[in-house]
Amino acid sequence: MKKLTLTVSLLACGITQAAVGGGHCEVIEKEAVIAAQQAWGEGIVAIGAADDPRAAANEHIATLYAYEQGPVLFKPTKAAVEQFRGSHEDALSYFVTGHIEEDSGFALAPYTKVRFENADIITSCDYALAMGNYYFTTTEGEEVKVEFSFGYILDEDDNLRINLHHSSLPYPG
Repeated sequence: MKKLTLTVSLLACGITQAAVGGGHCEVIEKEAVIAAQQAWGEGIVAIGAADDPRAAANEHIATLYAYEQGPVLFKPTKAAVEQFRGSHEDALSYFVTGHIEEDSGFALAPYTKVRFENADIITSCDYALAMGNYYFTTTEGEEVKVEFSFGYILDEDDNLRINLHHSSLPYPG
């Protein structure tokens, strides 16, 4: 019981079992998180520009999100009635429309660029967290600011996958 209690306490503090057991782990590099963010932004732009946006969105979700690895906590910016998107199909509906009535195809805008400004990035052996603002550039050249929190885990091939995605518009006050 002591080992279980110690392990749970250490994990709650962000210390992995590899560190407890003296094993070695490779901390996810902040540059890998930035590269994943760039891939996400490029994917959003590609969806809006694609001849087949649904196929592009399917690829975007399959490549960047962790739905195949386990639960994904996804709260999109423009979701109010069905706030959370717990499946690949729910995310697809948000990006290009689908079975959720309120979805208007966020990624169909289209956008010409997405840039991230991180408030900070926290990394560990088996996860990374990032929070900040991202800016979507419209075809008219206007930037739309959105606040975000992303969580990442590694898949079996050591690729970062999004398992937490929360975004919202800034408070207007």
